[in-house]
Amino acid sequence: MKIIFETDRLLLRELNISDAENFYKLNSDPDVIKFTGDNKFSSVYEAKTFLVNYTEYEKYGYGRWAVLSKTDDQFLGWCGLKYNEEQMVDLGFRFFKKYWGNGFATEAAKGCLNYGFSELHLKTIVGRALKKNIASVKVLEKIGMTHWKDLVCHGNKDCVYYKLEK
Repeated sequence: MKIIFETDRLLLRELNISDAENFYKLNSDPDVIKFTGDNKFSSVYEAKTFLVNYTEYEKYGYGRWAVLSKTDDQFLGWCGLKYNEEQMVDLGFRFFKKYWGNGFATEAAKGCLNYGFSELHLKTIVGRALKKNIASVKVLEKIGMTHWKDLVCHGNKDCVYYKLEK
């Protein structure tokens, strides 16, 4: 298990195949994926296959990371950086609904920004969300990102882009 960094309450580590069941459950909740543009996994096997084929760490040296509670090692969701199709580094996060409203997304996202700038020496990190996803937009604002532009994404839906530069 490769630990990436810790915050006051959280531990972020690389995803691995043992996360398949949690990954499947996370993406099976329609409220969790409502604003993501992602489809749910059809099975735990499909989630496992995704994780086995997840090559972001090897390609870029970073990716989406499992977020665990330091108190009980519980899998809360994921957060991390992704090199995207627009040749930008994107900050993303997704948590089980029962953990919403506890500041975990903000804490993990802030840690990812710090890691991206201090350890990976990135110059710019962006965050994207559907305009209707008020909670995610608030997280991006809380961690110091500023509105950059509006675009259409996820199949003709209105998205907002935020960014932070070092």
